[in-house]
Amino acid sequence: MDSHKYPFYLNTEVSINIADDDQLMDLMIKAGFESVFIGIESPNEESLVECNKTQNQNRDMIESVHKIQSRGLEVQAGFIVGFDNDSHNIFEELIEFIQKSGIVTAMVGLLNAPKGTKLEERLISEGRLLSDFTGNNTDLSINFVPSMDYNKLISGYKQIIDTIYSPKYFYERTMFFLKKFNPPQKKVFHFNSNYSVALFKSMFKLGVIGKERYYYWKLFVWTLFRKPQLFSLAILFSIYGFHFRKISDNASSI
Repeated sequence: MDSHKYPFYLNTEVSINIADDDQLMDLMIKAGFESVFIGIESPNEESLVECNKTQNQNRDMIESVHKIQSRGLEVQAGFIVGFDNDSHNIFEELIEFIQKSGIVTAMVGLLNAPKGTKLEERLISEGRLLSDFTGNNTDLSINFVPSMDYNKLISGYKQIIDTIYSPKYFYERTMFFLKKFNPPQKKVFHFNSNYSVALFKSMFKLGVIGKERYYYWKLFVWTLFRKPQLFSLAILFSIYGFHFRKISDNASSI
């Protein structure tokens, strides 16, 4: 990477206990990694036990996320609702966790049982499996009978995605992240004409005709003057937010 002037932007999937290894994170930054995806799954300890997510248990996950971010790695994360141990409080708890963590790209899905998994085996033995998993995480489908009332689960899931992808919450989370994010300066900036096209499209679509225009311009101006080295990232996040809202609006209409 160094000899070729860092032509690539790298990302990978890791577990949250990477926060315990400063040397590994520093080496990843040196190699050119910019972001990592982490399966956080749930802020509920009992649900983590249920899905055997041992590395996530008995730790302050928000603190771990902040530590990874402080080393210069953006954290993207996946979350799931619908575990047997999820109470009716899980929806508000997950929204609060996502906001406090500063995870801009937060992907929330409904629990399903993929074929050949221990979860599928257990649900078959309990007579709760309904069908094979389609693999679609955006159609509000669930292939088993949940412990929580189905309608409450779907309603709570819609509440999560409607909230975290709303302009107010999304841009608030983005600003929180950018204020604390100080990645190492890149040695070489690779200009791409597509960046300019994306910038001007975002200015029109989000800043002129979009319902988020107040939040867009607030982030635009703040980043430009306070964190100019992160300006392109701020614009990228704005575009992500628009995409996420389209998905959440489609899901909410089902």
